[in-house]
Amino acid sequence: MENEVQKKRILSGIQPSGDLTLGSYLGAIRNWAALADEYDCYYMMADMHTITVRQVPAELRRHTLVQLAAYIASGLDPEKNVLFVQSHVPAHAQLGWVLDCYTMFGELSRMTQFKDKSAKNADNINAGLFTYPALMAADILLYQADLVPVGGDQKQHVEICRDIATRFNGLYGDTFKLPDPYIPKVGARIMSLTTPTSKMSKSDKDQNGCVYMLEKPEDILRKFKKAMTDSDACVRFDPENKPGVSNLMQIYSVATGRDYAAIEAEFAGQGYGSFKTAVGESVVELLRPIREETERLLADKAYLESVYRAGAEKAAYVANRTLSKVYKKVGFLAR
Repeated sequence: MENEVQKKRILSGIQPSGDLTLGSYLGAIRNWAALADEYDCYYMMADMHTITVRQVPAELRRHTLVQLAAYIASGLDPEKNVLFVQSHVPAHAQLGWVLDCYTMFGELSRMTQFKDKSAKNADNINAGLFTYPALMAADILLYQADLVPVGGDQKQHVEICRDIATRFNGLYGDTFKLPDPYIPKVGARIMSLTTPTSKMSKSDKDQNGCVYMLEKPEDILRKFKKAMTDSDACVRFDPENKPGVSNLMQIYSVATGRDYAAIEAEFAGQGYGSFKTAVGESVVELLRPIREETERLLADKAYLESVYRAGAEKAAYVANRTLSKVYKKVGFLAR
């Protein structure tokens, strides 16, 4: 038991608003599997966050289940990690409301993601889109997380979470642990294959820019063959001047374990054709066992249900302890 007490806790989640991308896998999920022995890990399907943008209900349910299966297929053992669906733990919404009341309008107005999403969804700029960071703070603070694995573009959300927690702690005494962002060194930011200056994203209008974790091998290869490079015909790592080639090199490096110098030597004087094919093939082989295992797991709905039920129970046990402490501190009458 002593070890359990000393382990730092990690919490992270991805919205099941679409199919998981190669970027989600290399930037996040792949790194998570290695953390289970060292940390107490909680990973959620962040379904409550998805509805700030309109979803097709049946699709959302399907994506949530597929995401859970893909997590397990990627090496997240449900015995070692708590895997759960955000909406299955009511404390997220309950603490989210309390934190709304301790988050300042000015702080929320400065969030870059709100500005970006408002521009993309001009006909549906809802209150949830605006207060999203307070719910995200609730997700993290409920579990007294020490670390939150995030991409560099999400650091702002961990910062506002710390600000909200500091404000609350200042008023009511020590209630929340202040989390730190955990940013992996390699593969943290995989860019689009067609627009290498933008992050690879499932919401990308150009579907050729985005590779999905469960995509057919022939489609993956086709996308890599079409990937944007430059007219230089030289495989060299230079993100500033050669963003397309550098992005492909990063993907190849993470998929094969080779460093940039070895990759430059391997493709010296070969042009981009063979390089793009090699990157595509390395990704197909990397994802093949995950795709096959995900399909096998999806055929066993009873097993997946047992995983998310057990996960919700474990998550709720921790979350409810924090919530009851908060309710008492703000002056709510105990039930």
